[in-house]
Amino acid sequence: MTRIDTTFARLKAEGKKAFVAYVMAGDPDYETSLEIVKSLPGAGVDIIELGMPFTDPMADGETIQLAGQRALEGGQTLDKTLQIARELRKVNDSTPIVMMGYYNPIYSRGVANFVAQAKEAGIDGLIIVDLPPEEDDELCIPAQKAGLNFIRLATPTTDDRRLPKVLQNTSGFVYYVSITGITGAAEAQAADVAPEVARIKAQTDLPVIVGFGIKTPEAAQSIAGIADGCVVGSAIVAQIASGKSVAEIAGFVAGLAAGAHRA
Repeated sequence: MTRIDTTFARLKAEGKKAFVAYVMAGDPDYETSLEIVKSLPGAGVDIIELGMPFTDPMADGETIQLAGQRALEGGQTLDKTLQIARELRKVNDSTPIVMMGYYNPIYSRGVANFVAQAKEAGIDGLIIVDLPPEEDDELCIPAQKAGLNFIRLATPTTDDRRLPKVLQNTSGFVYYVSITGITGAAEAQAADVAPEVARIKAQTDLPVIVGFGIKTPEAAQSIAGIADGCVVGSAIVAQIASGKSVAEIAGFVAGLAAGAHRA
């Protein structure tokens, strides 16, 4: 049982949906980013997605692309991203942390080194958007052997023929991308998402969490209501970009979390 598994079991027992928050590590700078991450559990976040800044984030919209650029320009590195996890673990040993990003920085470090360091830092899962199931031997299998969940994305274009392959080695939860396109591009609609979530749940016992296009507490409640929870990223990153204080960002996140938990 990973922290992710334990969290979903607890939420199910409480009759609650999960709220997952994404932030870019090192945005707008290391110290502020660390304080934001530390504030998330108290704001009601059930799982933290920690973005790994990368120079070519092909799945991300402008908001998260710019966050990655700010982080990199501020000197954020993979080591510093792992350090954020270590610092959170000093004050919180229960909230799961999922690292989300692209394979290149992991490949450059070496899979064995990265997996060992991620486990030691208190990371619970990985979402690597540019590694398809055909490449599972590359990172997915080594990560799972080390006790890390490997979380896969399913999208509106993942048809019934492709879905079993996507689910094959997935663990922790399935991340359903509610829209075609990049992050922050459009608003998710529960009526469109519900049949897709049902289709995925018919083929797996894993929780299905919906992300992309959720910007308000009302949308969080609506989307979480037809899934096992929701993810908000771009809307939170936009608050950071606007220069809001850590307390203001935590307040914004608390509203989103409350929406999801009302579902």
